[in-house]
Amino acid sequence: MNEKFIKNDQYNFIQRQVALIKDSNRKNSDPSVIKAVRELANAQIIELFPQATKEQMEKLDLSSWKTDAEFDQYVQELANYLIPFPKLTEQQVKKMFPKAKKLKVPNLSAIDFEKMTYLSWTDISTNKKFIIYEHDEKMLGIECKYSIINKDNICSFCNRFGKVAFISTITKAKMSNNPDYYKAIGNYICQNSDECNKKITNVDYLTSFLEESLRKHA
Repeated sequence: MNEKFIKNDQYNFIQRQVALIKDSNRKNSDPSVIKAVRELANAQIIELFPQATKEQMEKLDLSSWKTDAEFDQYVQELANYLIPFPKLTEQQVKKMFPKAKKLKVPNLSAIDFEKMTYLSWTDISTNKKFIIYEHDEKMLGIECKYSIINKDNICSFCNRFGKVAFISTITKAKMSNNPDYYKAIGNYICQNSDECNKKITNVDYLTSFLEESLRKHA
C-alpha cells in the first residue's frame, strides 16, 4: 500500500497517543492499566479515520505492539503515509493576497512541506502575519495584524502552552439588520509556526477561524 492518507495533524495526534502509552509503560506495573491505556489510544486513533480501508486500518492498529521500540517503529512507518502540504509557487501565493502589493514571499524551495498543516510567515516590516491552509481542496489565505506578546499563553491553533504572538483580522460579519457591521477576530498563536505544525492535533478551530475571517470577502 503506497497511498498517502494521514494528515499532519492526525500524525501528531498519533504521536501523542504513542507517547502516552510509552509513559504508561514506564510508570505502571499493572498490566490491566497499561492495556487499558493502549486500547483507548488505539480506539481514538482509529476514530480519526472513518473512511479508512481495511488495509489502512491494519496499518493504524497498534493493539499488538508492546515495547517502546515497536511503538517507535510504528510511528516511523506511518510517516510514509503522510499527505504533504500542497507545494506552492510564488505566483500562486501572491494571487491569494491581491491587496498586499509588496508581499514578501518566503523562500518556498527551503520549506519542508512534508509535515505541515498550514503555511505561515511574518513580515516584520509591516507587522503582518500571512496564513495559508487547504480546506475542502481549496487553498485559503488570510492576512493578519501581528504583535509579539511578552508572556507565554495557549496557542489557539495547537492548544499548547508556549511563546505566542497576537494576531487579529477584521471580518464583515453577515447581519441582515446591519450590513455595515464589522467584527474583529483576535487570537494568540505560536510565534514559531514550525513548532506549531509539529504540535497541532486538531484543525477544527484553525478551519473556523479562516472561514470566519474570510467572510469579509463575501
